[in-house]
Amino acid sequence: MPKDMRVDEVRPYYDELAGHRMGLFAKRIFDICGSLFLFALTWWLFIILAVAIKFDSPGPVFFRQERVGRYGKTFRIFKFRTMCVDAEKKGAQVTSAGDSRITRVGSVIRKCRLDEVAQLIDILRGTMSFVGTRPEVPRYVAAYTAEMRATLLLAPGVTSRASIEFKDEDALLEGAEDVDSAYTNLVLPKKMELNLRDLSHFSFWGEIATMFATVVAVARRG
Repeated sequence: MPKDMRVDEVRPYYDELAGHRMGLFAKRIFDICGSLFLFALTWWLFIILAVAIKFDSPGPVFFRQERVGRYGKTFRIFKFRTMCVDAEKKGAQVTSAGDSRITRVGSVIRKCRLDEVAQLIDILRGTMSFVGTRPEVPRYVAAYTAEMRATLLLAPGVTSRASIEFKDEDALLEGAEDVDSAYTNLVLPKKMELNLRDLSHFSFWGEIATMFATVVAVARRG
């Protein structure tokens, strides 16, 4: 564990997780088996999305971005591309409603959260999990408080209770003069409060419940 995580603010969360070794083991086994199973079911969707993205706009099929994972180690996340090429150079690192960088096909993909399907690759290789704190870019992690860094004790996830609560995050940021600042100072602290609460009450079955809740939330949104 890195030095900046060996602090008093992180210790209670570390101790809590230490008492759930079997649950954490079950979590990883579930991630491996679940991602392989979903790959078998959705391989055709990968092809359809890839073709649609390539025909809609120039650029790669996947969006690869550096994110911060377990113990602060960085990795390049897999997501289906929903924005124009070099979108990060043309605006904030988070998106708001009506963001002009989003492509036509990308707007449909984002609405159904199909861009996240590519993260099955990350789950299988162990850089992510089905459930956990969403992985942030380094600049936002740099704004974490000492306690917030406790969320880096586990691999980041595709979904979480915070993800469900803030599923319309882009709408919350619409109209902000400085989107990055609004996200760091207003949205991120509220999300991290939920993430820390879930971390302090870790439960394998609780994470399964979060997955089902995510499916329901996406279905209602659609």
